[in-house]
Amino acid sequence: MPASPTSKQIAIVGAGICGLCTALGLAKQGHKVTVYERDDPLPDGDPDEIFFEWLRRGASQFRHPHAFLAAMSNLLTEQFPDLIENFWQAGARKVTFQEMLPPELSQRYTPAPEDEALWLLMCRRATMEMVLRRYALQQPNLTIASGIRVNAMVTEMVGTQMQITGLTVQARAANAQPSNINADIVIDAAGRGSPFKRWFQQTGLAIETESHDAGIVYYTRHYQFKPGIDEPKRDGKTRSAGDLGYLKYGVFPGSGGHFAVILCVPCDDNILHDAVKDDATFDQICSAIPGLQPWLGADQAVATTPSFGMGNIKAVWHDFSHDNQPLLLNYYAVGDSSVRTNPLYGRGCSTGAIHSKILTDVLSQDQDPVSAATQFAEETRKQLRPIWQASLDEDRTGIKRAQTILTASSAPAALTLKKRFAIAYGDALTRSTQIHLRVFRGAFRTFNLMELPGAFLKDIGTQALIFWTLIRYGAENKKARVVPGPDRDEMIASLAPEAAQHAA
Repeated sequence: MPASPTSKQIAIVGAGICGLCTALGLAKQGHKVTVYERDDPLPDGDPDEIFFEWLRRGASQFRHPHAFLAAMSNLLTEQFPDLIENFWQAGARKVTFQEMLPPELSQRYTPAPEDEALWLLMCRRATMEMVLRRYALQQPNLTIASGIRVNAMVTEMVGTQMQITGLTVQARAANAQPSNINADIVIDAAGRGSPFKRWFQQTGLAIETESHDAGIVYYTRHYQFKPGIDEPKRDGKTRSAGDLGYLKYGVFPGSGGHFAVILCVPCDDNILHDAVKDDATFDQICSAIPGLQPWLGADQAVATTPSFGMGNIKAVWHDFSHDNQPLLLNYYAVGDSSVRTNPLYGRGCSTGAIHSKILTDVLSQDQDPVSAATQFAEETRKQLRPIWQASLDEDRTGIKRAQTILTASSAPAALTLKKRFAIAYGDALTRSTQIHLRVFRGAFRTFNLMELPGAFLKDIGTQALIFWTLIRYGAENKKARVVPGPDRDEMIASLAPEAAQHAA
């Protein structure tokens, strides 16, 4: 067992989900933790009041759908077992492995011990933050300072290395004056808009950054079923999430009859980009997709928000070291401040929770700042880089597919034998997840970040089932990836007359 840490004064910038998870873990270790958050405090009220009334300008994804994948759900359950009960009381939903099975597999399902851990927690992001923050406010050693701007970092030189020793903070209240606070450790959980990157640059510290644009925007609209209307059953005939090539869609069920729909389109598709911005055409698009008709058809749900979007979607990886030495001692960036993936895949909260657990494990060992920073960087790369790379690969595949549809007039490129086999193998893998429980279980572990991407494909039994499917069904396997729905021309024609005229 690692030695008990010496209690430190720790400042965390950002009271989002990753910041709060980190704060809870470090406060539990006995550190004195203060979280600085520029937005207003959490107001009183129930989940609906919090969702509609709390202004969270600092969280760009606050009203977009979220889910805690199994990796995060299990981490929170193990670390804070009483916290999970608070989610259930707030109306969060537990979606089990068995509930996610395709109908054909559900009929002949045999449970395995690992299935108990393969569950998702689903509710609105506002509810997630409400539960986490109320729980955090009850913990010893943990203070949340809301309505506080962080204006700068305070640093000093220790030999040849710079270290952070505190922050310059200022209340948002009128006539408030800035002041310096001291901290043994500063944690950047300020998200994708973190100001620390700018301060590093101003201080002459060069962060190495990889940034890749996903080439998409996505729009969300929230709905609620009318009284007496129940959530549709999973029947296998339609898919409540899918990829039409030119458009991706998905339903995120919530509590109390609430649910959200996301529509994701390429930035370059001006027609559909304009369409998803508008409430009426957003609903028209949804009504044309078979997978969404059970949710929105027959006037059975009412919209509770307008359509709202999110852009600047990128896969970003920041490296805060140079020649394997930390750029700034006693500074750690977690979550989107350090590693960012396309939020379309729903991995952000869970990778943030994994990252916070990496950091709390490192800081549980009373080691010098250089060793701690080095270990944190190594574990971050080991545990998160494969997930980041898999997300980037998915982005690139999606960009190519969308471009092919948008430039349909050009002749298709000839496929090499290797490429044709790769496509056939991918189709067989998709089909296998629908008909073989072993393959579905492995893919579900990957989806839930319970193992590194693709790890289940190393299993010999899984390989045999995929190759058997490839040989047995051949070209029929491509049907497994076909999502029912109109093609792009049909979709545009189904929209308002001005959209069809624009297309022409």
